[in-house]
Parts: sequence; structure tokens; C-alpha cells
Amino acid sequence: MQQPDSPAQRHRENLAVEMRAASRVTVIGMILDTFLGFIKVIGGTLFHSQALLVDGIHSFTDVASDLVVLGVMKLSRQEPDDCHPYGHQRIETFGTLVLGSILIAVGAALAWENTLRLIAGTADDLPEWPVLVAAAISVLGKEWIYRYTRHVGEAIRSELIIANAWHSRTDAFSSLVVLASTIGAMLGVVWLDMVAAVAIALIIIHIGWKFTWDSVQELIDTGLSPEDTEMLKDIARSTDGVLNVHELRSRRMGHDILLDVHLVVRPEISVSEGHQIGMQVVTGMRNSLENILDINFHIDAENDEDSNPTTEKPPSRAEVGEIISEHLGEIPQRSRLRLHYLRNKLHLEIFLDEPDTEGVFTLENARHQLEGYPWFGSVRIWVVGP
Repeated sequence: MQQPDSPAQRHRENLAVEMRAASRVTVIGMILDTFLGFIKVIGGTLFHSQALLVDGIHSFTDVASDLVVLGVMKLSRQEPDDCHPYGHQRIETFGTLVLGSILIAVGAALAWENTLRLIAGTADDLPEWPVLVAAAISVLGKEWIYRYTRHVGEAIRSELIIANAWHSRTDAFSSLVVLASTIGAMLGVVWLDMVAAVAIALIIIHIGWKFTWDSVQELIDTGLSPEDTEMLKDIARSTDGVLNVHELRSRRMGHDILLDVHLVVRPEISVSEGHQIGMQVVTGMRNSLENILDINFHIDAENDEDSNPTTEKPPSRAEVGEIISEHLGEIPQRSRLRLHYLRNKLHLEIFLDEPDTEGVFTLENARHQLEGYPWFGSVRIWVVGP
């Protein structure tokens, strides 16, 4: 009988599938950018269009950015290791930041150049009709690769691939500028292409700023939205055994979400029951948001944020055992001692395996012997018997 795949194995398989998809679409984009770059540079040179020549150079810069994407995707899809236990997705975030910065730079350069041309009222030499053909091929090709790349990016949940898709669309925008400038020049309205170029450049800057700002927010560990945070808290509070949630922190790493949550439970339950309650909370949260990578839960017997620290450090189990031995004698064999550290006080439970015939381990005597300690809260003695 074949054993089901472990979550770690499924995660590795998903990473491999995503890497193959990202590499395939990026290589296809590189081939298209190289082809368009050649026809636009050659066409701009032969048919007197400086705009088409510059647009061709822009296409070759897309080839360089595609190489960056391939390298970043390979690094970011590596499996977690000892030095990076949460994985390498932040490399993808950094790559998205770089691509967004490139978009801003390209848009700013286009806006500046065409603004100067508009103010000066200068124009390039009149282009010939093959420029329209080359620009139209560029627009159609880059729009197609944009839609294809964005579809793959959304399917594999990669902001870097989506950013690269928008980078491809900027080349389509610049080719539209070439179309507008060529048509405008042929019709005598030379300034029309410059106004359109500035408007499109502002759109490119806006797209680049969005990706850059989102990446910066992720790099500084910005949490989930207040709505999602409150939804996760409600899931935890509605879980049987959870009394309250007094802290929930979140951060993003790539498309994944990392959570830290403090759960308040009844103080008298066992460690194993507290852990089981925490696992039920984890299940509920994972069912609500599918891209949660890791949930680290902390079980609290009380809301420790509301308690003021004591002036004296409460004793450890070994120290409590020594104090009990000093005042009450050795705890009988097979008996148990349970400690509850609540509201800066120590509450003791002593479970005797048989009745105390000597009258030492009585409630009155234990309370009398221990109540002088500043950390003492209460004591209970139980006789469990055979």
C-alpha cells in the first residue's frame, strides 16, 4: 500500500512545478524580447524612427530583466535549510522590488524625455510606414506575453512573475507611443505622441511604485489586514477550550503567511490537552487562509500581558521540592506535585498516593508552613489512593 505524501514532500513537489512554469514563461518572454528588439532596432535605423530605435533598446533591457527573474526564481524556490528554516521566498520579494524600481526608472526617463521634447517643440525626422508595422507587431506580441506571464504568475502565486508581466506591458506601452508618434507625424500633429508618451510614462511609474511599495511593506514584516487578523482571532476564540486570544502577530514571506498566536486556556488542563487545543486552532486557521505556511502557537494559562512582575522571582520545581521537604518532609514516593504559576503567585497541588497517617501533609499545616513566602498563592492536597 502506497504511503501518502508528507506535507514537506508535497511542498517540495509544488516548488519544483512552480519553478518549471516560471522558467518556461520567462524563457519564452526572452525569445520574444530578443526578436522584437532586433526588428525595432533595425527598423528604426532603416526607416528614420529614433523612437522605434529607442524602443528596441528597451526590449533588450527586458531580456536582461528576464535573466534576473530566472536567477531570482531559482534562488527563491530553494528548499529550507539550516540557515534559512523558513525558506528563501524573500529573495523573490527583493527581485520584485528591483523590477518595480526598473519600471519607475523607465517611466521617469520616458516622462522626462518627452516632457523636454514637448516644451522644446522639437520632433524627429518623419518616419516611414514600416515603422507602424514594427510597432504594431511589438504591441500585439508584448500584450500576448503580458497576459500569458500574468496568468502563470497568478497560478504559481509569484509576485515576481506578475511584476515581470507588467514590465512586459511597459514595452507594449512604449510601442503604442511609437504608433502615436508615427501617426501624429504623418498627420501633421507632431506634439500628440509626446503628450501620449508622458501619460503612458506616468502609468508605468504608478505600476512600478505599486510593486516597489508592496515589496518594501513585506520586507519590513507588515502584517495582515485588520479584517483578516480579526477573522483569525474569531476562529481561535470559537475553538473549544480557548478562553481568549491576547496576541496574534502575522507577516508575509513571498505569497506565504507566517503567524504567531497566544492562546489563553484553563490553567488546570494538562500540557497535552493544551497542545491539542492549539492544533485545533491551527486547523481552523489553515482552512480559512490557504497560503498560511507556518503557525507558531503559545499556550497561556492567563493573559500574562495584564500581570505586573513580582519583586521576587518565583521558585522552580526543584526549589519548591526543597522547601516542602524542609517544612513538611519528603513527599511520599509515587506522589505527585503540580505547580500553577498564575498572576505572579505559585499555587500548589500535592497528590498523595495514600492517606497521610502522620498528619504532616494536611491542608492546614501546609498552608501554615508556606503562607509566609511572598510567592505563595494557595495549596491543595489530594489523596488519590489505590
